[in-house]
Amino acid sequence: MVFKRYYIDTEPRGLILDSTTEKQHKSAKNLDSRPLSEIAALLLENQIIAASSVNEALPQIESGARIMAHTLQLGGRLIYAAAGSSALMALADALELGGTFGIEPNSIQILMAGGVPNNAEMPGDTEDDIAPLEHDLQDIKPCDTLIAISASGNTPYTLAAAKIANHKGTRVIAITNNPDSAIEAISDCGICLKTPPEVVSGSTRMGAATAQKLALNTLSTLMAFELGHIHDGLMVNLKADNAKLRMRANKMVQYIAQVSQQKAQEALDLSGNNVKIAALLSSGVASKDTAEQLLQQTKGHLRQALEQLKSSNHK
Repeated sequence: MVFKRYYIDTEPRGLILDSTTEKQHKSAKNLDSRPLSEIAALLLENQIIAASSVNEALPQIESGARIMAHTLQLGGRLIYAAAGSSALMALADALELGGTFGIEPNSIQILMAGGVPNNAEMPGDTEDDIAPLEHDLQDIKPCDTLIAISASGNTPYTLAAAKIANHKGTRVIAITNNPDSAIEAISDCGICLKTPPEVVSGSTRMGAATAQKLALNTLSTLMAFELGHIHDGLMVNLKADNAKLRMRANKMVQYIAQVSQQKAQEALDLSGNNVKIAALLSSGVASKDTAEQLLQQTKGHLRQALEQLKSSNHK
């Protein structure tokens, strides 16, 4: 095996690839001979440090969230592309967007190297297989946005997806844990999470993935704010498709419109469990059609719709 260079930035010295995610942790020497309690504390401390790296990337995360919101407003798709642990973080974020924020399933596409596993096996060689991408991204459009996640920033599968998107005129948001990576260089919005070397060298399912999950969750939640899907910290665009969420929807309408549980439920029944419409009906809007028109005028922002309603009632 040929190594790129000696790693000499921290003790102990070792033969390690030169990317940050492959470097050896400064406390790695004799780590396997220490008590598990000490190792556990070190693992947790390193992931907390990794999580704090997201703070430095907040301006880029904000920019990315605006791109994502604009994409959905234009009728485009959010396409997540990644391999390995990064793909699992992408899955965790993407699969929640429908239930939490009411994002339509056809507005989301998830590309995982080798496909989403149906058992506990996730082969590593799939991250080198870029052949399926030509088919999977054949209909990608300039109005879409590709969210490419790669700890190293050089994963062949993810980098190839970004290059195809770039060639098609599609915007690319890149999330990586290594500065000056290839994928960040070709992105429209580069989010570099400068996480420290892993306690278990190269095991990016730990610190790097922790930071990626925080960044992805922050991106999609900021996007939801931008789209008007959150009101006073409430997920007012949720899909109330189970008992718990229907109860939550009722409580949200009660809170927003200051009405009883019964009144809130009547409005939800009329609206088809749409919290925004139910809140407007409970606040005095005459019909579901009028509420829909009001929300269309305010681009889905309930607060602005309620302010318009209040203003018209005072005239």
